[in-house]
Amino acid sequence: MKIKWYGHAAFRIETEKGVRIIIDPYQSGAYGGSLSYGSIKDEADIVIVSHDHDDHNYTREIKGGFELVKDAAEREIKGVKIKGFPTFHDTSSGKERGKNLMFLIEADNLRVLHVGDLGHILDSQKISELGRVDVLLLPVGGYYTIDANEATSIMESIKPRVTIPMHFKTEKCHFPISEVKSFLEGKKNVVFLDSPEIDITDRTLPESPTIYVLKYAL
Repeated sequence: MKIKWYGHAAFRIETEKGVRIIIDPYQSGAYGGSLSYGSIKDEADIVIVSHDHDDHNYTREIKGGFELVKDAAEREIKGVKIKGFPTFHDTSSGKERGKNLMFLIEADNLRVLHVGDLGHILDSQKISELGRVDVLLLPVGGYYTIDANEATSIMESIKPRVTIPMHFKTEKCHFPISEVKSFLEGKKNVVFLDSPEIDITDRTLPESPTIYVLKYAL
């Protein structure tokens, strides 16, 4: 499985059989130019949207006859199992920023969890419902989502083998959120990749939980 980080919360997953999944595509230039990652114009078989905000739901430029997934119903598309888990974008049951869906994607004997714009800590029941998570795509920037400390707590509760941080401040994201270094402080097994992409299989998962920091692609 290849996992590519476009930037912000947008990822592209390609399975060993060539199924292409794009998650939370942003609108380039959204929010008055505060989000200036390049446009996502790749082809996809599946597009997943965690919630309807411009930095997560822009599908207009994506090519291919993709199937759009934006609800929690459990389904299988082209051999990929997908299940949504309802959560909130804030700590007030959605009163501030609305609802959010976490998506568990299962393919190639791997279970990948993209938590969208999660805005609160997960309780033990939700952690139990998720089951095994091999790869966790986790917002760490705070303000609009969980912050570095909350992200750490969630990562430690879920216990993934691989964590890839997302939704943090960069030179192409001028939101009032923190840089990734706030999340990484004091952490062990942190690997900085000089690439936006990582290739993971069930045979090459690290023995110890590892955080991989990718370079944004666009």
